[in-house]
Amino acid sequence: MRQIIVDIHISAEEYLNVYRGSAKNVNAISREGLRVQFPANILQRFVTREGIRGSFVITFDDANKFHSIEQLAY
Repeated sequence: MRQIIVDIHISAEEYLNVYRGSAKNVNAISREGLRVQFPANILQRFVTREGIRGSFVITFDDANKFHSIEQLAY
């Protein structure tokens, strides 16, 4: 399994695009400088009134398929 860390700030307004169907993926740059794309719905449990903000560890399997996501403590 491979892990990456991404720092994300998505406003509540921006995340509404997921619910409206106009956004399905999030594009980000990992702390290692890699461009990554992943399904926006994996962030759903982290949505607050302000949107999504924080650092996340995303784990992928050897075929680059999403496995899990966890938010890092501040």
